[in-house]
Amino acid sequence: MAALSSDTRPQDDAWVAMGGGLAERLGALHQEIRGIPGLEAVDRISVAVHDAGTDQLRTFLEANAGPRPFDRVSDRLQHHAALLHVARTGEPWVDNAIAGPERSDGPGAQLLLHGFRSRYVVRIHRGTTLYGLLFFNSRRAGYFTDAVIAALTPFRRLIDVLVTSELTSQRAMLAAVRTALQVSQYRDEETGAHLDRMSHYAELIAQRVALQRGLSDEYVEYVFQYAPLHDVGKVAIPDNILLKPGRLEPAELEIMRGHVAKGVEIIDAMVRDHGLEALPLRSVLRNVVGCHHECYDGSGYPRGLAGEDIPLEGRIVMVADVFDALTSRRPYKEAWSNEEATAFLREHAGRKFDPACVEALLADPQAILDIQRQFHDAPAA
Repeated sequence: MAALSSDTRPQDDAWVAMGGGLAERLGALHQEIRGIPGLEAVDRISVAVHDAGTDQLRTFLEANAGPRPFDRVSDRLQHHAALLHVARTGEPWVDNAIAGPERSDGPGAQLLLHGFRSRYVVRIHRGTTLYGLLFFNSRRAGYFTDAVIAALTPFRRLIDVLVTSELTSQRAMLAAVRTALQVSQYRDEETGAHLDRMSHYAELIAQRVALQRGLSDEYVEYVFQYAPLHDVGKVAIPDNILLKPGRLEPAELEIMRGHVAKGVEIIDAMVRDHGLEALPLRSVLRNVVGCHHECYDGSGYPRGLAGEDIPLEGRIVMVADVFDALTSRRPYKEAWSNEEATAFLREHAGRKFDPACVEALLADPQAILDIQRQFHDAPAA
């Protein structure tokens, strides 16, 4: 069995915590923009990414002069008429007198509460593909004049290039790995609905833990995107072991556990063979694949890491994956109730699971139910 590379550890955890990747570059660019005469009042720059499959628009990057006006937001693009018009037509939206929104708890209300009075919104796209939207905000009413917009144009184009380049690499990797996953799903009991559910559980956990640790929306987004790829190494496990209905023998169990190292090998090969060295937060993907069976007390595999030595994304995905496995029906077991699975997670918090990740998932039972209703398994034929 191939050994797991030692650099699966999160060597860039501190870098991620400070914003990491594009978030860090956007922050530096924001400072540069505010140093230009006439652009001092560009108080916030942010990017929301668009998921064409679900029509979800999710906050992704931000740079603020002052406190962050709101936490991570995810909502259907079609619920926002002005933004939908920008996305469909490419016409920028200039709002130099932000008025009170219909929803008192939405991002618009929070912008007002933090003193923002003007905004300028453009789309980020290539051809017919919408990557997201770019927002400039100011606390000055009437700020985004033709002159200010003209001065922002080179920076807008640079941010556009940075975002599309990074997301293109990410989407190429996701497409390649998902092809492998589709092959494995014909062999394994794990369904596409399972992967949808556990990735949304991982997003719930990451979002709450990120608030506690000062992590960026960029980090949360990539945990969400990479979580379904955790078991890609199972494509290398023989059918007689992967599909065995009963308990595995010790030698078979050792082979099954090898899917972790095989998964990291597959990720590394795809990066190398497809020229994806610039893949955003690549170590997060490697840690999701390589560390999702490490236990908080050090009893997991393949490396026996413990506590904070286990990359955060590995701890997040483990809780998300186990919760969905417990609450899902399998050929060899019935689904547990949410209450039974909740009790199991809490009983083993501090041993098998990171207690903070357990509580982050269980903090909102309604959110769990909403995910289960949206991504339910198809009835057995």
